[in-house]
Amino acid sequence: MNEQPVIIECAINGVGRKERNPHIPRSPGEVKSDSLACLDSGAAIIHAHNSSIRLVGQDAVDDYVAAWRDILEERPDTLWYPTGVVASSTEDRIAHHELLADLGLIRMAYVDPGSTNTGWADEDGLPVGSPYINTYDHIRAAFEQCERRRLAPAIAIYEPGWLNTTLAYHRAGRLPAGAMVKLYFGDEWGLLGRSRGVSFGLPPTANALLAYLDMLEGSGLAWSVSAWGGDLMHSPVARMAVELGGHLHVGLEEHFDPGRQPTNGELVEEAVALCREVGRPVATCAQAADILGVP
Repeated sequence: MNEQPVIIECAINGVGRKERNPHIPRSPGEVKSDSLACLDSGAAIIHAHNSSIRLVGQDAVDDYVAAWRDILEERPDTLWYPTGVVASSTEDRIAHHELLADLGLIRMAYVDPGSTNTGWADEDGLPVGSPYINTYDHIRAAFEQCERRRLAPAIAIYEPGWLNTTLAYHRAGRLPAGAMVKLYFGDEWGLLGRSRGVSFGLPPTANALLAYLDMLEGSGLAWSVSAWGGDLMHSPVARMAVELGGHLHVGLEEHFDPGRQPTNGELVEEAVALCREVGRPVATCAQAADILGVP
């Protein structure tokens, strides 16, 4: 049995609305209290959005600082990272990373190395929605920023092609230190949780996880699993990941169950319980930084 501590990451809000789950934290005060509760429950990494994914540059930073300066004063070892910005230019998408790094408030940054369709089912059950696009130029700029600012990349893998791109950087020796490959599986409610039956990527099944692990074979990269539009703990990939040396990515950004409205802290506690059941310890923030090699 792998005895390396399990890194539990909690994505606390995303663009989720309180109509979906009233426990989704949106205000700076809610983000602070929720993040501290998740850390106390066993999370080692927090991923958070601010009040609007369209805020750019200093406006985005001010909104993040309202919560995260206080959090880091109380828990300076906390690993956290913000999301990207909905903007046309590469510079605007990641300008807030530069400013947050200048303030010494982040040690990690998101990188989304690919494109996919995001959608839901219309009245006929057919897919509608819009593409989420990250060009090779966008991807290169994000990885180069991480390399230059010594930020550990939290790398989302929505589709297998995204992992191929990540592995190309790894083979070229250009994957920044501290990388975590996050395997995003598309569950029945999909990325946006608006309807059943239209999702993305691979489903949260044993064979799908094994396919990704075949791709990762020999890379030595740390990896985690999540289920978007479902419940990771009710899928086979959570236990498999813990048993096979992986890590866990939970939280209300991705969790969706129309019959259940847990808190982020409860989702973290369920992940901790699974780790204990399998027999692996849970990583502290400091241990997670050490495992990943966060600069």
